[in-house]
Amino acid sequence: MLNRLRGVMTRLFTPVADTLLRWGVTPDAVTITGTLVVVVAALWAFPTGHLLVGTLVIAAFVLTDSLDGVMARRAGRSGPWGAFLDSTLDRFADAAIFGGLVLWYFGAGDDRAAATLALACLVLGSVVPYARARAEGLGMTASGGIAERADRLVLVLVATALVGLGLPVLVLTVVLGLLAVASAVTVVQRMAMVRRQSRTPVAGSEAA
Repeated sequence: MLNRLRGVMTRLFTPVADTLLRWGVTPDAVTITGTLVVVVAALWAFPTGHLLVGTLVIAAFVLTDSLDGVMARRAGRSGPWGAFLDSTLDRFADAAIFGGLVLWYFGAGDDRAAATLALACLVLGSVVPYARARAEGLGMTASGGIAERADRLVLVLVATALVGLGLPVLVLTVVLGLLAVASAVTVVQRMAMVRRQSRTPVAGSEAA
């Protein structure tokens, strides 16, 4: 859903990208810096109960996730390395966000059932991109689904911020439960896509 906004984000970030390039900042530096900030913020702010502060810091860098890509295209440096680095570091950022919530639930949040939901989101959120990467490695596609990365992050960050503002913890717990289910459904959807593609050559050869 939110991936449709990439065109808008590109137009917004183009002036920023041009400025950073003039200053000698590389796309890789932006990718690495953004990931480090998200990881540190998530693993410090969330476990210590600073939900709102942590969310605001993380959101600022998550929303600029496409900035490095804009910089690479403007500099003519787009290539497989940048895509690989970005996707790999995204896994660190996602794990830190949900891992921070797991630690908070086990500590200040004092809710092991909700911590389990956060852990489920962490695990399933890693399986979703793995399914796509493995499919592409086999020459097939497995994109889409009801819970892509951008959607998952926006929902969990909004819910975390609302709890940080004083809403009941139940709000975040419910969102985590929904995200866990949606992530599991997305994995199944991608598995079904690959299964259909894998069976197509067989059906064609039988018809022949």
